[in-house]
Amino acid sequence: MERKSRDSRDMAKGVALYGLLIALAFIFSYVEAMIPLPAPPGIKLGLANLVNVVGIYTVGIAGTAAVSLVRIVMVGFTFSNPGTMLYALSGGVFSLAVMVPAKKSGWFGKVGVSILGGIFHNLGQLTMASYITGTAGVFSYLPMLLVAGVVAGAVIGILGGLVTERIEPVIRR
Repeated sequence: MERKSRDSRDMAKGVALYGLLIALAFIFSYVEAMIPLPAPPGIKLGLANLVNVVGIYTVGIAGTAAVSLVRIVMVGFTFSNPGTMLYALSGGVFSLAVMVPAKKSGWFGKVGVSILGGIFHNLGQLTMASYITGTAGVFSYLPMLLVAGVVAGAVIGILGGLVTERIEPVIRR
């Protein structure tokens, strides 16, 4: 009986944690959409990626991928359109596909993993744009996006490291 009670508490804790991560990512996406940046179109802070960085180090790969997918779909239907979701999905897939092996390799810290995520998020979106437009000309925008990905990735990585350090003990209980 006690084991059953512990299992249901663990399940409830997991559901609450995933719900919290999805809600935070959704809110960060909304806040980011409200912040006017004096930057070229397509350059963003990547606030919602903070949840991905924290998720990779706390809930694991599958959980982070699920949270990311749910966030992209929710934000797409709430604040944009299905076309924009394609860009977000391609960026998210490229980003996670690089962040996961980078973390597993042990060669990169949280900041390095996040920088790679920022860079490859931009590459994923440019790849989708190239596919949709039928031209590789969109890659002329790559140098500017690489700089933005490194800067935003570094900031998000630093914040992600701080958040992870503070919540890991709570999650592990």
